[in-house]
Amino acid sequence: MHSEKYGRTYHYPFSPGTTSDDRMNDDYWNDLQQIQTLVHTEKLDGENNCLNKYGVFARSHAAPTTSPWTAALREFWQRIKHELGDLDIFLENLYAVHSIEYRNLEHHFYVFAIREGNRWLSWEEVKFYAGLLDLPTVPEIEIEQRPKDKTAFEQKIKTVVSTAGALAPVDTVTGKPCTMEGIVSRNAAAFPTHAFAHNVFKWVRKEHVKTNEHWTRNWKRATLNHEGGPYVDISSK
Repeated sequence: MHSEKYGRTYHYPFSPGTTSDDRMNDDYWNDLQQIQTLVHTEKLDGENNCLNKYGVFARSHAAPTTSPWTAALREFWQRIKHELGDLDIFLENLYAVHSIEYRNLEHHFYVFAIREGNRWLSWEEVKFYAGLLDLPTVPEIEIEQRPKDKTAFEQKIKTVVSTAGALAPVDTVTGKPCTMEGIVSRNAAAFPTHAFAHNVFKWVRKEHVKTNEHWTRNWKRATLNHEGGPYVDISSK
């Protein structure tokens, strides 16, 4: 079984949520000037999972995951595995509540990227394949043409991330509404896997992780808007 993990997304240099093992793209503006169309999507607080013909993988991709909060996703994979071909479907698994609890969830799994061989598919292709699998994509914030003014661009990102976003996030510690975890910007066009760091960028809020080592023992399932609807797995009813 083989599965190559998702590339490391470099932070914008003005992103406050970096940790010691994160990397920044200090040259991001020059990279943006090579991109015709940019897509900004909401960064969601879940687990990065990958579906491909070999199984369901968590972030490390060392072996297929067996965690209890991926049981519903593995059940879904059993139904669609023969349709995946050479696609790696990367999605944000919100089945388990992490540092943010979302109060406006239609689904537990939100696709954010798809890889085919040595190519990351365009955003239009991502939405197309997600639709075929009956999965939503992460909330789309804006599509813009190549930005011209660096200061205005950075201010816009900071303004966007000061909002709650599309899924009504609540801080699990305080129980109060909070801002979105962050934003991911990507080249709307397809690009080769080796150029990932020059085509995908993120801004993450400061101290966004509130979970600790006990999380895996005390986790709970995220509630959907339509409990018992078509997206709720059988075992959770």
